[in-house]
Amino acid sequence: MINALVWPLLAGLLISSMFEALLSPRPRPFWQRGSAANSVHIGSWLLIFGILVLLLQRPWFALMVFLSLQLVIVQSSNAKSHTLNEPFICHDFEYFWDAILHPRLYVPFFGVGLAIAASSAAAVAIGAFFYWEGSLVTSAGASRFLTHAVGVMAAGALLLAFSIPRLPAITLRPIDDMHHLGLFASLWAYGVALMRSPVPTPEQSPFHALTAKVKAHKDEQPLPNVVLVQSESFFDPRPWCNEVNPELLPDFDATRASAILHGALNVPAWGANTVRTECAVLTGIAPTQWGVRQFNPYRTLARHPMPSLASALKSAGYRTICVHPYLASFYFRHKVMPQLGFDHFIDINAFQSSDKNGQYVSDQAVARKIGRLLEDDDNRPLFVFVITMENHGPLHLEAPNQATLDTTLPDAHWPLPDHLRDFAVYLQHLSESDKMLASVKNSLNTAKRPGLLGWYGDHVPILPEAYAHFAPPDGRTPYMIWSTANWVTAGVGAASDNEPLELAAHELGIQLFKQAFGHDISSDVIKVEPEPQEQE
Repeated sequence: MINALVWPLLAGLLISSMFEALLSPRPRPFWQRGSAANSVHIGSWLLIFGILVLLLQRPWFALMVFLSLQLVIVQSSNAKSHTLNEPFICHDFEYFWDAILHPRLYVPFFGVGLAIAASSAAAVAIGAFFYWEGSLVTSAGASRFLTHAVGVMAAGALLLAFSIPRLPAITLRPIDDMHHLGLFASLWAYGVALMRSPVPTPEQSPFHALTAKVKAHKDEQPLPNVVLVQSESFFDPRPWCNEVNPELLPDFDATRASAILHGALNVPAWGANTVRTECAVLTGIAPTQWGVRQFNPYRTLARHPMPSLASALKSAGYRTICVHPYLASFYFRHKVMPQLGFDHFIDINAFQSSDKNGQYVSDQAVARKIGRLLEDDDNRPLFVFVITMENHGPLHLEAPNQATLDTTLPDAHWPLPDHLRDFAVYLQHLSESDKMLASVKNSLNTAKRPGLLGWYGDHVPILPEAYAHFAPPDGRTPYMIWSTANWVTAGVGAASDNEPLELAAHELGIQLFKQAFGHDISSDVIKVEPEPQEQE
């Protein structure tokens, strides 16, 4: 019985250690990690191997299952690092379920062919091992089998209990932590830190202090309609790539020229993880204040209400509406938005299949929805927060349109080289975002109330081939706060000299609020310090 377990146990430990060399970027060698990190690796292997042996009763089959799961995590980490500049962390385990519910958003980055091949190989292996490897319960007896399997599990659990508290503190820089600790130790370190991390308190949001303040002042002046657009993957590629048509974004250029405030926005996301930026803008809480919860703050907000831009405006008498042309349950938004103070959530069910442009609902269809909301006047000011989808990846599932190259990449030749293929698709949709901007401004201008428009990109797009060819952008996205003419002339909206002002994402909602109520009401209760953002 012991020999039946020892050889697969030792072989699995050796192979699982070798598999870490497949990670990109690669962790430091085992002899440079420290005893605690190496003990966590061994303890993880013993615990999981013991559990699998107990369930499957076949040690070599258990070995194959463990290594297969490790390879899935390694490939997922490499795909994430390639596209998002961040390796796999403990928080990402829940995305395996999301990949089942929303395969279009995840599986193409992992590799459709690889996913099919891995699933087929797993099915064949399961059948083969059950046929060729006998059950240890049958050969050794149930009592001896249970004793040895539980013994392996107990050894792993004890080693983990001893080693995990001795791991060095994580830096909240996943690339660095993976490099120093390795795969297993970094996953455990982030998981334990997440369980021990305190939830930010409502008082940490600058909007907490504003709620009572705006109630006292809300009848002193007319309030504008406020529209805040989080434009999917929106950034201005022209300063970064001189092959892009300089006239690609005429309405963006015109709006920026007349904006109250504009500049670069330091966002805590690259390529994806929209909710990190979204949460910072809405709550005014910097990512550092979330600690390890910053990597998916909406999992926390789904259970804990938090003051936000929406709740502060609601306390001033605003109707508050969120528009997102995708499934409301994605990122738990159907639970989060009510916790943040939104009255209504308009999701994909409010749109038709004819509203799509490419893979998702078009930006112009969303603009039409905003226009209809602004027309529905019930004598209350309106706040609409918009989360667009048109330019969401995976971009490589769409084909570039040769007819649009004159307006996007005028000097490019057909067929496009690999580094321009996805980029051309992105630029096609980016021009539609520009048209949406014009449409929303027109709707605000024709509404009965004055209007304020906030516009920003949640992160730069996923374009690894283009970044490899041209060099990556700096990761910042543009933002603008613009007002209708009758709001500036009312003396409330503060016209600026149009000099750009760089902001952190958690400052943008505060700046928009200041423009809605004037600087006097907010200056004595808002204390926001810029937070420098590192791009990995």
